[in-house]
Amino acid sequence: MKQNTFRPLLPVIMLFIVLNGFFLSGKTLLEKWSVDVPVLVFGNIIIFLVMFFSFWLGRQGLQSGNVQAFIRSIYSSFIVKFFVIVIAAFVYIMITKKNVNKPALITCMCLYIVYTFFEVSILMKLARQKKNE
Repeated sequence: MKQNTFRPLLPVIMLFIVLNGFFLSGKTLLEKWSVDVPVLVFGNIIIFLVMFFSFWLGRQGLQSGNVQAFIRSIYSSFIVKFFVIVIAAFVYIMITKKNVNKPALITCMCLYIVYTFFEVSILMKLARQKKNE
């Protein structure tokens, strides 16, 4: 694991850039579908940053030789992701009250699933590489 710590995340970084580009350039199309674009953009940013931190925690756990440290890092990353996303959703819901944009929230939930899939896939690949070294 001598390569750059975040180099495996390049596809995820590209996905983040493409999605935000689409959200900003396709604003009129998304508004036709009643999707609140600022919610999507900020949701994507929050989910990406949380995933980035979660990946870093998982990578730190992989680099330690201790299995318990790896398990702790995975649990810690889950707890951090859960609370940050729940707090962000709660703040959004409390600010907008009855004007909550459900399509944007559902899209953000789907983005969370996609980013989590990428994070877990990359960490599993790195774990296999470490095992083979």
